[in-house]
Amino acid sequence: MLTVDYDRLGAKPGDLVLDMGCGAGRHAFETVRRGCRIVALDQSLEELVDVRNTFAAMIEAGELHGQVQGQPVSADALKLPFADETFDRIICSEVLEHIPDDQTAIGELARVLRPGGSIAVTVPAWVAEKICWKLSDEYYAPKAVGGHVRIYRRSQLRSKIRQVGLLPCGWDRAHALHSPYWWLKCAVGPANDKHRLVRAYHRMLVWDIVENPWITRIVDRLLNPIIGKSIVLYAIKPIVEEVNAA
Repeated sequence: MLTVDYDRLGAKPGDLVLDMGCGAGRHAFETVRRGCRIVALDQSLEELVDVRNTFAAMIEAGELHGQVQGQPVSADALKLPFADETFDRIICSEVLEHIPDDQTAIGELARVLRPGGSIAVTVPAWVAEKICWKLSDEYYAPKAVGGHVRIYRRSQLRSKIRQVGLLPCGWDRAHALHSPYWWLKCAVGPANDKHRLVRAYHRMLVWDIVENPWITRIVDRLLNPIIGKSIVLYAIKPIVEEVNAA
């Protein structure tokens, strides 16, 4: 299940891409499928081991060639271990809402992005997230370590992106069908995965991801402007030409 549109990101074969907060690796795997080089970064060593093993399994299954350039890295989002202007593209999907000092993290992303490069940042959409917070105190950070510490409005995220010198160039909403699933989970308890309605809705979402039927694609597209679970902001790092003194 991809949140980022790679065409809008401008990813091309050979690009070096940072997947910041890669989690289980959904964007990292798609990135290498498209012929890009990937650095999959996360603080969770367990997640990174799974990502590495999945890369190996994909190579063994013939989904990727053996020369794929994919590197899992454990690091702190507030102090990325890369030189300035390292990456051609950056994906930061569903990460910033977990970080108290999000402005520093955004500044680090801008620092390691090359001039002319592009970034896609995704966070939970305001309406969908607000309903989750209203339904359950357990859903967010005050009672859940590693939970969500803020709800972004699109204008707020765009402003934070601009403050570090990046230029927003487009946005989108995604995953409307996932919003009711999280509202349901919040209503019965975020950790209650055994509830029959939660299990039934989860089976539907898995079927949708695997089969990708036209009917759910249409419904998702129609509902995204209203109840999309995520917003996606695209931005570029401008090229600043040096002006030599006369």
